[in-house]
Amino acid sequence: MNLAHWLQRTAQIHGDAPALLTGMDVVADYATFHAQSAALAGQLGIKPGDRVGLFMANCPEFLIAFWAVWIAGGAVVPINNKLHGREAAWILENSGAARVFVTSKLGAALGGLTDVPVIDVESPAFAGMLSGSAQAIVHREAADIAWLFYTSGTTGRPKGVRITHGMLEAMTLSYFADVDPVTGHDATLYAAPMSHAAGIYNMLYVLKGARHVCPPSGGFDAGEVLELSARLGSVCMFMAPTMVRRFTDVAKAAGDRAPGIRTIVYAGGPMYTADIIEAVDWFGPKFAQIYGQGECPMAITALSRADVADRSHPRWRDRLGSVGRAQSVVELRIGGEDGQPLPPGETGEIMVRGAPVMPGYWENPEASAKTLVDGWLMTGDVGRLDEDGYLTLTDRSKDVIISGGSNIYPREVEEVLLEHPDVHEVSVVGRPDPEWGEVVVAFVVSVPGKTVPAEVLDAYCTDNIARFKRPKLYRALPELPKNNYGKVLKTALRDMLKEEG
Repeated sequence: MNLAHWLQRTAQIHGDAPALLTGMDVVADYATFHAQSAALAGQLGIKPGDRVGLFMANCPEFLIAFWAVWIAGGAVVPINNKLHGREAAWILENSGAARVFVTSKLGAALGGLTDVPVIDVESPAFAGMLSGSAQAIVHREAADIAWLFYTSGTTGRPKGVRITHGMLEAMTLSYFADVDPVTGHDATLYAAPMSHAAGIYNMLYVLKGARHVCPPSGGFDAGEVLELSARLGSVCMFMAPTMVRRFTDVAKAAGDRAPGIRTIVYAGGPMYTADIIEAVDWFGPKFAQIYGQGECPMAITALSRADVADRSHPRWRDRLGSVGRAQSVVELRIGGEDGQPLPPGETGEIMVRGAPVMPGYWENPEASAKTLVDGWLMTGDVGRLDEDGYLTLTDRSKDVIISGGSNIYPREVEEVLLEHPDVHEVSVVGRPDPEWGEVVVAFVVSVPGKTVPAEVLDAYCTDNIARFKRPKLYRALPELPKNNYGKVLKTALRDMLKEEG
């Protein structure tokens, strides 16, 4: 089934309910939301299965365009709005996108970098596309791609995860069963990028006829969230752990316990136990945690609101340090080196299978074969299960840096720095940071006879990769530590950082 039917059905029953808001201003009710998306679908000129990019800041038009693509039978390709124009252009090329929706500033960043037809949602031309006859919903099967999600890999190039209509249906129903009920009285506030975790939950709020609110700032401002939630009431939202930390700090300083917020789902990086204890102590039982990957979106495990708030169980602190129990629609296993299940308490690779697991990567059979083994998704994450089924992560995918909730893969940064003519070798690692979770540190060996100042390297990164991926620190070394086989010892580099404090 094409999930676009969810929007159509909500519009039929709750057409006059507020749907899309900027701050407190209602941009569209559900009848208008559906009518505009259906009209836009009819003018896209795409075929079933075509991919359409969304390189946009958070705004109501994101959702209008998103659902128009589905109505027309296409697949959305939301692109992180923090990416450099060159990176976004590569994704458009790799996905074979037929069109790309942009906000004006991001459209300018793409200028001259892609031949894909651009539709600026802030232009009069786009406004003109929102009226007219409605496109009928194109039939799609559960196995058809709905969302092509690009998640960076250790090879240095992003991989496109094929997320199907069936996967998103399973994720949505599992959310209602395992994470949080949703009603038409709720408002979901998009303070994190709609191209990622915040946006991938949009369809469950459409299904229930809830409000979709884009903050006027376009991003995360803790004071703005406090002010808006107080006026909106019953706000549900996604936050990365670093956002929870900042939100708690601002709210405590203001003496504000955020009564307008009903639920905060946190994910996307390590949550320090002390931070979530402080947050619950201040705000109350408003928090739930999920663990997922693009390859099994938001649907591997969940730590319920009750578990996050519980202080009575003998092992409550251990459970709070976990990522919860398997969601209803998946099987979870800790596998040994041979992939066979390990007993509770043993550490191994986290494996998952079920309805929300991807069928494979976009046009990358080798990566798909390595990641999907006998029906199991090999997550690359390491953890252990206890006797009660609670999963604790003991490590993340090898070498990935999670800064502010965003995954940064060292290989991507290393490859850019190695393109500088005066850089001989480079190795990138993460350093723990109380605000961001981790920050990027680059250890650089210059070409003999050359010295590359940190500001030169920083400018080079600014010109070639997204700003959030840039190293916060550049360390010059005469040589990189290596083992007998010539492999760089990143553990030794991390130890250097620890010694510096």
